[in-house]
Amino acid sequence: MSNKYSVIVPTYNEKENLPIIVTMLATMFEENKLEYEIVVVDDNSPDLTWRVAQDLQKVYGEDHVVLLRREGKLGLGSAYLHGIKFCKGNFVIIMDADLSHHPKHIPDFIKKQKEGNYDIVTGTRYAGAGGVCGWNLQRKLISRVANYLAQVMLNPGVSDLTGSFRLCKRNVIESIMSEVKSVGYVFQMEIMVRAKKRGYSVGEVPIVFIDRVYGESKLGGNEIVQYLKGLVNLFYSF
Repeated sequence: MSNKYSVIVPTYNEKENLPIIVTMLATMFEENKLEYEIVVVDDNSPDLTWRVAQDLQKVYGEDHVVLLRREGKLGLGSAYLHGIKFCKGNFVIIMDADLSHHPKHIPDFIKKQKEGNYDIVTGTRYAGAGGVCGWNLQRKLISRVANYLAQVMLNPGVSDLTGSFRLCKRNVIESIMSEVKSVGYVFQMEIMVRAKKRGYSVGEVPIVFIDRVYGESKLGGNEIVQYLKGLVNLFYSF
Protein backbone atom coordinates (compact mmCIF):
# COMPACT_ATOMS: atom_id res chain seq x y z
CA MET A 1 0.00 0.00 0.00
CA SER A 2 1.36 3.42 -0.95
CA ASN A 3 1.72 6.13 1.66
CA LYS A 4 -0.57 9.12 1.82
CA TYR A 5 0.50 12.39 3.41
CA SER A 6 -1.99 14.65 5.19
CA VAL A 7 -0.75 18.21 5.70
CA ILE A 8 -2.54 20.13 8.46
CA VAL A 9 -2.39 23.89 7.85
CA PRO A 10 -4.02 26.03 10.59
CA THR A 11 -5.03 29.48 9.34
CA TYR A 12 -6.06 32.80 10.81
CA ASN A 13 -5.94 35.80 8.46
CA GLU A 14 -3.77 34.08 5.86
CA LYS A 15 -5.67 34.90 2.66
CA GLU A 16 -2.53 36.09 0.86
CA ASN A 17 -0.37 33.18 1.96
CA LEU A 18 -2.80 30.27 1.64
CA PRO A 19 -2.99 30.08 -2.18
CA ILE A 20 0.79 30.25 -2.38
CA ILE A 21 1.49 27.52 0.18
CA VAL A 22 -1.24 25.25 -1.24
CA THR A 23 0.12 25.66 -4.77
CA MET A 24 3.67 24.96 -3.58
CA LEU A 25 2.54 21.88 -1.68
CA ALA A 26 0.43 20.51 -4.54
CA THR A 27 3.25 21.05 -7.02
CA MET A 28 5.79 19.35 -4.75
CA PHE A 29 3.58 16.32 -4.09
CA GLU A 30 2.63 15.90 -7.75
CA GLU A 31 6.23 16.25 -8.96
CA ASN A 32 7.27 13.55 -6.50
CA LYS A 33 4.24 11.39 -7.36
CA LEU A 34 3.01 11.28 -3.77
CA GLU A 35 -0.57 10.88 -2.55
CA TYR A 36 -1.64 13.85 -0.46
CA GLU A 37 -4.33 16.01 1.07
CA ILE A 38 -4.06 19.50 2.54
CA VAL A 39 -6.30 19.99 5.56
CA VAL A 40 -6.96 23.69 6.14
CA VAL A 41 -8.25 24.45 9.65
CA ASP A 42 -9.54 28.02 9.64
CA ASP A 43 -10.56 29.85 12.82
CA ASN A 44 -13.21 32.03 11.17
CA SER A 45 -10.60 34.47 9.83
CA PRO A 46 -11.88 38.07 9.58
CA ASP A 47 -10.06 38.36 6.22
CA LEU A 48 -12.18 35.44 4.92
CA THR A 49 -9.31 33.01 4.44
CA TRP A 50 -11.90 30.23 4.32
CA ARG A 51 -13.31 31.64 1.08
CA VAL A 52 -9.86 31.41 -0.47
CA ALA A 53 -9.73 27.78 0.67
CA GLN A 54 -13.07 27.16 -1.05
CA ASP A 55 -11.66 28.61 -4.28
CA LEU A 56 -8.63 26.35 -3.96
CA GLN A 57 -10.93 23.34 -3.60
CA LYS A 58 -12.36 24.20 -7.02
CA VAL A 59 -8.84 24.20 -8.48
CA TYR A 60 -7.33 21.14 -6.80
CA GLY A 61 -10.44 19.21 -5.79
CA GLU A 62 -12.01 18.58 -2.40
CA ASP A 63 -10.06 15.35 -2.13
CA HIS A 64 -6.81 17.33 -2.15
CA VAL A 65 -7.91 20.46 -0.25
CA VAL A 66 -10.06 19.81 2.80
CA LEU A 67 -11.58 22.83 4.56
CA LEU A 68 -12.50 22.74 8.22
CA ARG A 69 -14.16 25.94 9.46
CA ARG A 70 -14.31 26.68 13.17
CA GLU A 71 -16.43 29.26 14.97
CA GLY A 72 -13.61 31.45 16.27
CA LYS A 73 -9.95 31.79 17.18
CA LEU A 74 -9.50 28.67 19.29
CA GLY A 75 -5.71 28.34 19.17
CA LEU A 76 -2.96 26.51 17.31
CA GLY A 77 -2.92 23.35 19.41
CA SER A 78 -6.65 22.78 19.15
CA ALA A 79 -6.45 23.38 15.39
CA TYR A 80 -4.09 20.42 15.03
CA LEU A 81 -6.21 18.32 17.37
CA HIS A 82 -9.27 19.11 15.27
CA GLY A 83 -7.52 18.64 11.95
CA ILE A 84 -6.08 15.22 12.69
CA LYS A 85 -9.59 13.82 13.23
CA PHE A 86 -10.25 14.35 9.53
CA CYS A 87 -6.89 13.20 8.13
CA LYS A 88 -6.98 10.16 5.85
CA GLY A 89 -3.25 9.74 5.35
CA ASN A 90 -1.05 7.32 7.26
CA PHE A 91 1.46 10.17 7.71
CA VAL A 92 0.64 13.63 9.05
CA ILE A 93 2.67 16.76 8.36
CA ILE A 94 2.23 19.83 10.53
CA MET A 95 3.45 23.18 9.26
CA ASP A 96 2.68 26.91 9.24
CA ALA A 97 0.60 28.62 6.57
CA ASP A 98 2.71 31.79 6.46
CA LEU A 99 5.39 30.44 4.05
CA SER A 100 7.99 30.16 6.82
CA HIS A 101 8.14 26.40 6.18
CA HIS A 102 9.12 25.65 2.58
CA PRO A 103 7.54 22.51 1.08
CA LYS A 104 10.87 21.74 -0.64
CA HIS A 105 12.01 20.21 2.66
CA ILE A 106 9.22 17.63 2.76
CA PRO A 107 10.91 15.12 0.39
CA ASP A 108 13.91 15.24 2.75
CA PHE A 109 11.58 14.53 5.68
CA ILE A 110 10.11 11.55 3.82
CA LYS A 111 13.55 10.23 2.87
CA LYS A 112 14.76 10.55 6.47
CA GLN A 113 11.68 8.78 7.80
CA LYS A 114 12.21 5.85 5.46
CA GLU A 115 15.92 5.58 6.33
CA GLY A 116 15.28 4.88 9.99
CA ASN A 117 11.55 4.12 10.02
CA TYR A 118 11.29 7.06 12.39
CA ASP A 119 8.05 7.75 14.23
CA ILE A 120 8.62 11.51 13.92
CA VAL A 121 10.86 13.61 11.71
CA THR A 122 11.26 17.21 12.81
CA GLY A 123 12.82 20.18 11.07
CA THR A 124 15.67 21.94 12.84
CA ARG A 125 17.03 25.46 12.44
CA TYR A 126 19.90 24.76 14.79
CA ALA A 127 21.81 21.83 13.28
CA GLY A 128 23.62 21.11 10.03
CA ALA A 129 22.71 23.54 7.27
CA GLY A 130 19.62 24.77 9.13
CA GLY A 131 19.02 28.44 9.83
CA VAL A 132 16.65 31.39 9.62
CA CYS A 133 16.14 34.10 7.01
CA GLY A 134 14.54 37.51 7.47
CA TRP A 135 14.65 37.79 11.26
CA ASN A 136 16.07 40.81 13.03
CA LEU A 137 18.51 40.39 15.91
CA GLN A 138 15.78 40.65 18.54
CA ARG A 139 13.71 37.86 17.01
CA LYS A 140 16.78 35.65 16.64
CA LEU A 141 17.69 36.26 20.27
CA ILE A 142 14.18 35.46 21.49
CA SER A 143 14.18 32.19 19.55
CA ARG A 144 17.65 31.18 20.73
CA VAL A 145 16.87 31.94 24.37
CA ALA A 146 13.52 30.14 24.17
CA ASN A 147 15.15 27.06 22.66
CA TYR A 148 18.05 27.15 25.14
CA LEU A 149 15.69 27.32 28.12
CA ALA A 150 13.68 24.42 26.70
CA GLN A 151 16.84 22.35 26.17
CA VAL A 152 18.10 22.94 29.71
CA MET A 153 14.77 22.43 31.47
CA LEU A 154 13.27 19.60 29.41
CA ASN A 155 16.20 17.76 27.77
CA PRO A 156 14.03 16.74 24.80
CA GLY A 157 16.70 14.99 22.73
CA VAL A 158 16.21 17.26 19.68
CA SER A 159 18.10 20.41 18.70
CA ASP A 160 15.04 22.55 17.86
CA LEU A 161 12.25 22.02 20.36
CA THR A 162 10.37 25.22 19.50
CA GLY A 163 10.07 24.39 15.80
CA SER A 164 6.73 23.44 14.27
CA PHE A 165 7.53 21.70 10.97
CA ARG A 166 7.19 17.94 11.42
CA LEU A 167 6.26 14.67 9.75
CA CYS A 168 4.71 12.01 11.97
CA LYS A 169 3.23 8.56 11.67
CA ARG A 170 -0.47 9.17 12.07
CA ASN A 171 -0.99 6.63 14.84
CA VAL A 172 1.94 8.12 16.75
CA ILE A 173 0.78 11.74 16.62
CA GLU A 174 -2.79 10.67 17.45
CA SER A 175 -1.50 8.83 20.50
CA ILE A 176 0.57 11.80 21.68
CA MET A 177 -2.16 14.37 21.02
CA SER A 178 -4.61 12.41 23.13
CA GLU A 179 -2.51 13.40 26.15
CA VAL A 180 -1.34 16.90 25.22
CA LYS A 181 -2.64 19.60 27.56
CA SER A 182 -0.75 22.70 26.37
CA VAL A 183 -2.04 25.34 23.96
CA GLY A 184 -0.35 27.87 21.70
CA TYR A 185 3.36 27.59 20.99
CA VAL A 186 3.99 25.33 24.00
CA PHE A 187 1.85 22.71 22.28
CA GLN A 188 4.72 21.98 19.87
CA MET A 189 7.19 21.45 22.70
CA GLU A 190 4.91 19.11 24.61
CA ILE A 191 4.58 16.89 21.54
CA MET A 192 8.33 16.27 21.50
CA VAL A 193 8.65 15.88 25.27
CA ARG A 194 5.89 13.28 25.30
CA ALA A 195 7.42 11.55 22.27
CA LYS A 196 10.68 11.11 24.17
CA LYS A 197 8.86 9.90 27.28
CA ARG A 198 7.04 7.27 25.23
CA GLY A 199 10.25 6.13 23.55
CA TYR A 200 9.27 7.12 20.03
CA SER A 201 12.12 7.45 17.53
CA VAL A 202 12.84 10.94 16.20
CA GLY A 203 14.92 12.02 13.21
CA GLU A 204 15.98 15.57 12.37
CA VAL A 205 16.30 17.36 9.03
CA PRO A 206 17.96 20.79 8.73
CA ILE A 207 15.59 23.45 7.39
CA VAL A 208 15.81 27.14 6.61
CA PHE A 209 13.01 29.05 8.33
CA ILE A 210 11.85 32.07 6.33
CA ASP A 211 10.10 35.00 7.99
CA ARG A 212 6.58 35.71 6.73
CA VAL A 213 6.16 38.05 3.76
CA TYR A 214 2.41 38.71 4.04
CA GLY A 215 0.33 39.34 7.14
CA GLU A 216 1.33 39.90 10.73
CA SER A 217 3.24 37.60 13.04
CA LYS A 218 1.15 35.97 15.77
CA LEU A 219 4.12 36.20 18.17
CA GLY A 220 3.66 38.96 20.73
CA GLY A 221 4.25 39.75 24.38
CA ASN A 222 1.33 37.62 25.52
CA GLU A 223 2.60 34.61 23.54
CA ILE A 224 6.03 34.98 25.15
CA VAL A 225 4.49 35.05 28.64
CA GLN A 226 2.37 32.01 27.82
CA TYR A 227 5.46 30.23 26.50
CA LEU A 228 7.35 30.79 29.76
CA LYS A 229 4.39 29.64 31.84
CA GLY A 230 3.99 26.57 29.67
CA LEU A 231 7.69 25.77 29.89
CA VAL A 232 7.56 25.84 33.68
CA ASN A 233 4.44 23.65 33.67
CA LEU A 234 6.14 21.09 31.41
CA PHE A 235 9.23 21.14 33.64
CA TYR A 236 7.20 20.20 36.69
CA SER A 237 5.01 17.74 34.79
CA PHE A 238 7.92 15.68 33.43
